[in-house]
Amino acid sequence: MLERRISEEEVLEVLNSGDHIENYPMDAPYPSMLMLGFTTTGPLHVVAAKGEGGEFILITTYCPDANKWHSDFKRRKP
Repeated sequence: MLERRISEEEVLEVLNSGDHIENYPMDAPYPSMLMLGFTTTGPLHVVAAKGEGGEFILITTYCPDANKWHSDFKRRKP
């Protein structure tokens, strides 16, 4: 997050109100998911898992590359 200049507030915004766009059920120790949100700086992807207590465990976050994602940032380009 720090290297990519993504704030904790931006990540929390995506986790609280973003769209759940992909599942990674085989991730361990918990299945994870990709979420998409739009912040003041643009689209933001957050990969997180839900722990046993329901808390989010942040795995990574990044600004999606328009060359790799369709314009809605929900679908990968072939």
